[in-house]
Amino acid sequence: MRHAFPMNLVLGTDRSSELTARENLTERLRVALLSGQVAAHDPLPSTRSLAAATGLSRGTVVSVYEDLAGEGYVVSVPGSGTFVADDLPTDGAPLTRSPSREARRERRNAATDAPEPINLSPGSPSASFHTNRDWAAAWRTAVRREPPTVPPPPAGIEELRTLVADHLRTTRGVHCDAEDIVVTAGASDGFALLVHGIRPQGPTGTRIATENPGHLTARRVIARLGATPVPVPVRDGGMDPHALAEAPGPLAAALLTPSHQYPLGGRLPVAERLAMLAWAKATDAVVIEDDYDSEFRHGAPPLPAIASLDTDDRVVLVGSYSKTLTPWLRCGYLVVPDQTLRRRILDVRDTLGQPVSGVLQSAVAEFLRRGGLRRHLVRVGREYAHRRSLVIGATADLAPPHPPGRDRGRPTRHPHLGRRPPSRPSPHHPRKTRSARHPPRGVLLPRHTPPTQRHSLRLRRPHRPTPPPRPTRDRRRGEGWGRVIHDMVRRYARIEGVSSSSPPFCPPPCP
Repeated sequence: MRHAFPMNLVLGTDRSSELTARENLTERLRVALLSGQVAAHDPLPSTRSLAAATGLSRGTVVSVYEDLAGEGYVVSVPGSGTFVADDLPTDGAPLTRSPSREARRERRNAATDAPEPINLSPGSPSASFHTNRDWAAAWRTAVRREPPTVPPPPAGIEELRTLVADHLRTTRGVHCDAEDIVVTAGASDGFALLVHGIRPQGPTGTRIATENPGHLTARRVIARLGATPVPVPVRDGGMDPHALAEAPGPLAAALLTPSHQYPLGGRLPVAERLAMLAWAKATDAVVIEDDYDSEFRHGAPPLPAIASLDTDDRVVLVGSYSKTLTPWLRCGYLVVPDQTLRRRILDVRDTLGQPVSGVLQSAVAEFLRRGGLRRHLVRVGREYAHRRSLVIGATADLAPPHPPGRDRGRPTRHPHLGRRPPSRPSPHHPRKTRSARHPPRGVLLPRHTPPTQRHSLRLRRPHRPTPPPRPTRDRRRGEGWGRVIHDMVRRYARIEGVSSSSPPFCPPPCP
């Protein structure tokens, strides 16, 4: 059964007493069509809907549509409705409408012909989450539930908070309960809530220590909300406690990434973590622990989270599913054991509203309850370890490893490559030139590239021949990714002039 199109036109209220009702409606529709309210091929309201909206008889509306069709304004399709004619001139600038069928077809063809990029930018998770059966089942279960008539609570639904607390107890050793969890729309949303909670009265002098070099997004969030990020040097896998203690001025908090320091890739030792807790207790400050990339250790022994070592409720753990699942979920959490700080955060959340929908929270909770997150981490952990081994193998002869004991106190690994960063910039290739030439977000490699772009990082994705014995999934994936990574590293080395006697590129310190 065909449904009638609703009345969605804005008609003028000017009516001439010298014209009949039919002529008045015809003139008002003509003005609406020429003003750009509708585009070519857009449907017009049904005769019944228009008659009910204008208070005229349906026969009068039918006659009006016939007049407009005779003048070339509209096209009547029997059994389908009345539509705007092609190439209809407009008096003014048209409103934003859907493009025509030809424009949409041309856009689809252009998107089909465009090369699909291979995303090798840092921090991007695996793109295979959409095929996860556990997530599909969890989403179906969530959408079948009858939604409540009230919005989600400011802290998040209790089921999700309970499951997140259970997951943190078993995987990170953090002893917390559902009352300590606050559901957020990712790490950036969590940082914003913490800035609001740390400075409830809104002073402009709130200072928060950040790692240097460190993640740019966190510093941008802090600065956007009126606080001041204070860069502190990184040493031995994380923020230097001695430099933090000597930082000028009072500090309200310190933002750390102890599990995987970005972008150097080190891990903060346990002694330094305890020193951070001692500093927070002595200065009455808050330690913000960004649990970035803690699920993937790549063979390294697990280290306790700073939140698991805290006995004074001075550590706030920031977690997100953007890196473990997909950034399209926009779902994360805060672990706030301090009740005063948690109350301030919930007051802000109650004012701004909960940005994570209840359906998404229910789906994530069902995904955790079914054990889907645990199985997903095992699968993608194998995939990431395999890709990492390919990168390490491709860069093995680009720079010699540093001898033991050299550059003591500096990160032991270059991010994701297993190489030490250089102690000083190359004299032939200064850091300013490299950092200006290469954006900080990484490189996207399209699958197809014209032959003229021989000196760029855009590579042609290799075709993988099928060997007679059917290989394993990791082996099949490695045949393609191995060639892409190997070719990328060689071309990057040729562009930058990197040889076996020059160290790999390291990003400059944060300003």
